Amino acid sequence: MNAGRNRIVIAGTGSGVGKTTITIGLMGALKRRGLTVQGFKCGPDYIDPTYHTAVTGRTSRNLDTWMLSHDTMQEIFLRGSEGADISVIEGVMGLYDGKNPLTNTGSTAEIAQLLDSPVILIVNAQSMARSAAAVVLGYQKLDERVRIAAVIVNKCGSQGHFMIVKSAIEQECKIPVIGWLGRDEQLEIPERHLGLIPAIERGELTPFLDHAADLVEKGIDLEAIVSLAEEVSELCWPEKRLFTTGASYPSDGPTIAIARDAAFNFYYPENLELLEQKGAKLICFSPLAGEQVPIAADGLYIGGGFPEEFAADLASHVHIKADLKARIGGGLPVFAECGGYMYLTRSITDRAGYKHEMAGVIPADVKMQNKLAALGYREAKALSDCILMEQEEVIRGHEFHYSTLTTDQENYPYVYETKGLRGAGQEGYYAKNLMAGYTHVHFASNPKVVDRFISHCGEYRRKRGLADGTGGEKKET
Repeated sequence: MNAGRNRIVIAGTGSGVGKTTITIGLMGALKRRGLTVQGFKCGPDYIDPTYHTAVTGRTSRNLDTWMLSHDTMQEIFLRGSEGADISVIEGVMGLYDGKNPLTNTGSTAEIAQLLDSPVILIVNAQSMARSAAAVVLGYQKLDERVRIAAVIVNKCGSQGHFMIVKSAIEQECKIPVIGWLGRDEQLEIPERHLGLIPAIERGELTPFLDHAADLVEKGIDLEAIVSLAEEVSELCWPEKRLFTTGASYPSDGPTIAIARDAAFNFYYPENLELLEQKGAKLICFSPLAGEQVPIAADGLYIGGGFPEEFAADLASHVHIKADLKARIGGGLPVFAECGGYMYLTRSITDRAGYKHEMAGVIPADVKMQNKLAALGYREAKALSDCILMEQEEVIRGHEFHYSTLTTDQENYPYVYETKGLRGAGQEGYYAKNLMAGYTHVHFASNPKVVDRFISHCGEYRRKRGLADGTGGEKKET
């Protein structure tokens, strides 16, 4: 079956050229025109999709060709773009930057090729004139299979500066320059780490989002973008799909609690959707708001986020920590990633040096650093059988954190052996019913983990039911 999907890729010559600002401004401007806009982000990043979702009102999704197969990436695009008038795909780093410096693997360029999507290249023209044409020409020549269809020039000093750059690029590169933005301090993206989620939810970023849309409407040819997005081929659904459609899902699956609030909010939508597809009932709760793991929960998934920014509040909920520790001690299956991993340790020491007591389930302590402690793709191999994986089984994901973890326990039970650009190492923690690690994994890179987690949760429910005489029947929250 073929599917027509209008689409455009917003790529940059590198990080920091204004991709995100222009992307969210474009999304806002298109939405003002009455279009249903779907956002996507190339690569594993959780932050930019949050902006997309806030602007479009539709859940933004990640497209990744290293964590996921090409077919799965395309399926995610087709599922996400269903019902949209136009899809705007934000690139990652520079157009050709990905997993390997010698190939396009994992890059925006590879995704654009696989989706047969035209690319709009963002160029920072500050302190440049004719040289901007050389930059664009280099991007065109590096891989001519990538369809660079137009250019947007950012950080121009004036209308005159823009016209100089535009004429040079159009003469030498034979593609249109369809707009520009000036140097505007109000266009600097607000702090993308501290309190991003609550800031968006409270509407504090609305003025910034509106300003970006205003400037895009004023300086960029929206008709040209809509026209380019229509100049695409129909895409075919993969022969074998990971996500079922129109199927009657099992109704007797376990209940899995999802920690979801300003402290814990990094989840790939597909991870949750795959759990639901296999029959799990998901219920959200907020540790930050002082909510206990729901009584009905047969399993717990604590994603990443910013627990360090809310460490004092999390530490103050003594009864929540005690209940969580007791539930895990009683056999509740738990999977925790990054921020969730940090929360389950004994303590988090913040950047100011204050130590905050955490759940105390994992015999380790976390200390925040002023610079990145880890960043990059990871291939994680299970060191032993655990609630998501069998020994030697592999799953893919990425690490991104500013903290370091130390333990005084001998023979600390690491869960993964991880491989990345900087070599191999061991990380995470494993106990009988608990699996935690810094690595953010994508379930679609190894769908077997979903079956295994649900199986463990179902077994816990059965044992709990036998113990309390309910026979494993679901309880109400």
